[in-house]
Amino acid sequence: MADRYLSLTGTAPGRFLTRRLGLPQPAVLRRWSPERPALDGSLLHLTAGTSTLDLAPVLARTGLTPAGDAPAAIVLDATGVRDVDALGEVHAALHPVVRSVAASGRVVVLGAPLDAADHHQAAAQQALEGFTRSLGKEIGRGRTVNLVRLTDAAAAESTLRFLLSPKSAYVSGLVIEVGAQEPTAPDNWERPLTGRTALVTGAARGIGEAVAETLARDGAHVVVLDVPSAEEDARTVAARLGGTALTLDITAADAGARIADALPDGLDVLIHNAGVTRDRRLVNMPADRWSSVLEINLASVLRTTDALLAAGTLRPGGRIVATASIAGLAGNAGQTNYGASKAGVVGLVRSLAPRALAEHRITVNAVAPGFIETRMTAAIPLFLREAGRRMNSLAQGGLPVDVAETTAWLAHPASGAVNGQVVRVCGQSLLGA
Repeated sequence: MADRYLSLTGTAPGRFLTRRLGLPQPAVLRRWSPERPALDGSLLHLTAGTSTLDLAPVLARTGLTPAGDAPAAIVLDATGVRDVDALGEVHAALHPVVRSVAASGRVVVLGAPLDAADHHQAAAQQALEGFTRSLGKEIGRGRTVNLVRLTDAAAAESTLRFLLSPKSAYVSGLVIEVGAQEPTAPDNWERPLTGRTALVTGAARGIGEAVAETLARDGAHVVVLDVPSAEEDARTVAARLGGTALTLDITAADAGARIADALPDGLDVLIHNAGVTRDRRLVNMPADRWSSVLEINLASVLRTTDALLAAGTLRPGGRIVATASIAGLAGNAGQTNYGASKAGVVGLVRSLAPRALAEHRITVNAVAPGFIETRMTAAIPLFLREAGRRMNSLAQGGLPVDVAETTAWLAHPASGAVNGQVVRVCGQSLLGA
């Protein structure tokens, strides 16, 4: 559904009116396209504290030039910040230049893991989280601010490429932990999933369809899974993407076994996207509304994941990406069932991720969408819909492709050091932020 307010603020009269009334002034976000795959402008690399990271080779491959008056992106290496005095260097580095960042630009702060043996370092590094999230709420003009905790620049290359590109347009206010696993660089960074098979549940429409399209763009053979009643749509999507349609009830006890049988050569990427809402306040919620949401959104994810891991269908080096929600992180009135199911997905990720990596060399992460423009959100009453759109740092709703691009980053073969993360795709929603 079109965001008419966003269109209004893009006109001179609209900008004048909203400025006079003190209303939000969202900027049209710059998203990825084949014609403009990189941000327009230069990259400014700054340092606070004493760093040992060798960032130059990674930053040189982002597609951004290393110099310019109006940077499209700033990377501040603050991994060497170990005390309060060094935090002053963060201010000194960014204060003179942050205003010059181009519209829809990026600020990425690099931090270090908190040192349990040094509470001064831990305090200073934790301070970076409050700093980046606060800056994200004030920077405006469609610009984003994120914090990446890392120890190895090469392991973070896929993450830095994502955050410093138009693909991360609706991702802001995040803290991302990147491990030190040896990266697996693809033969072709433009089509990194070539030769890999990806299965997307609930892929016949909406966010699932966008995820399937993006993974296919990146070279994957996509299996479009949906319920039998959506078979025609699933086949249409699969045909358009050169993929395969698979229809079954994901809540069936044998769903995992049927998927394994349909993929005798194995699977590299498993995307748990299928989900439903059955909203009611708890006092008005019958048991069937509770159980159906928990069954589809959580129980089926657990069963299917267990079955495919046990069967060896998911190949070593594979990726599991589940769909959580900011409702599972912050809660939402009228969604005790949905919030419980999506919080359960977060618990699954945090528990399974280290074991799946150790035992199967498979990463497990989740995306947590906020207000995304879909047919479901288009049906929300006007006042609530507008509130959902504006209550984030970018003052607008996201698009299905924003979730899809984030999912594709997590599915990337070079993202093996990103594990156990729950990545909010919400424009830095004010809910739970």
